[in-house]
Amino acid sequence: MRLPNGAYIASPSDDYSYVWIRDVGYTVLPYLTTTCDRYEKAMHALLDLFRRYEWKINIHTRHKPVHLYEYIHARYDKDLTEIKEPWGHAQNDAIGLFIWNIAQGIRHRKAILRDEKDREILQKLVWYLACVEYWDHPDNGMWEENMEVHASSVGAVVAGLQAIRLLVDVPEDLIRKGQQTLSLMLPRESVTKETDLALLSLIYPYQVVERGMAQRILKNVTSKLERTYGCIRYEGDQYYNHGKEAEWCFGFPWLGLCHAVLGNRQQAQEYWQKTLNLLPDDGRMPELYIGGTNRPNGNTPLAWAVAMVLLLKQHVSAVGEESSEAAAG
Repeated sequence: MRLPNGAYIASPSDDYSYVWIRDVGYTVLPYLTTTCDRYEKAMHALLDLFRRYEWKINIHTRHKPVHLYEYIHARYDKDLTEIKEPWGHAQNDAIGLFIWNIAQGIRHRKAILRDEKDREILQKLVWYLACVEYWDHPDNGMWEENMEVHASSVGAVVAGLQAIRLLVDVPEDLIRKGQQTLSLMLPRESVTKETDLALLSLIYPYQVVERGMAQRILKNVTSKLERTYGCIRYEGDQYYNHGKEAEWCFGFPWLGLCHAVLGNRQQAQEYWQKTLNLLPDDGRMPELYIGGTNRPNGNTPLAWAVAMVLLLKQHVSAVGEESSEAAAG
């Protein structure tokens, strides 16, 4: 699924053989702590994408987008050019994730910024988020659906702005407005959704909520959304719904990673076992199981899901090594 330009398609299926900014951002997280250059190459590919469409970013650092095609697009062809068909491109979480990705790469001493133009692009993305007033802005959210204010989108931007402020100018007020929105909305995802799988992003990878709120989010997700083959995204989800909501496979490793962040080793291990029970022998983790069935859909493997499995495996392995060393000591 990795392309010669360094980006990734979401899945080799006909429906998902495209490059999504958000999917790339999650897909490369396993390489954040490795010595290979896959993390840098993916970020460089996305920076080149933003450089190509800098003219659009320039416009919308001054004028708020009105039509969906005016937003920074969320999905691209393999050559990283815009796709002309209508799409839910208002996805502030994807921009927040990208900014966060860049900052994390630099913190891990990756060679991310190549020249001053890369830094200039980052600064313009900050002004873009300010122009759209992300803290009070209905967007399509992580699932690219109805326009409303999503806590997961606001949280992604807050995390990105906090992480990048040593590299570019980020007014403190820009972060504070997002934090105020989160304090008013959480633990809800939006007006229409009491809870949502996307809220896990506020715990992992962003860590933008305090422990008590993180535990409330986890309790809501596990009690309301956890199923046999993973988690439904939210109650009433119609995507691949054949009488019941589709069950997304990366729900298990994502829950495991959230517990890992909170230091809940036993629960992280339990979700690792649930992940292994679901993982095919070839490692090709599907996107989801079709609602009401025991069949995965055709978006197999899903790059983002495979990355979640690898990330939880890294954590569980690291904890196992620590325990062995402690026992030996």
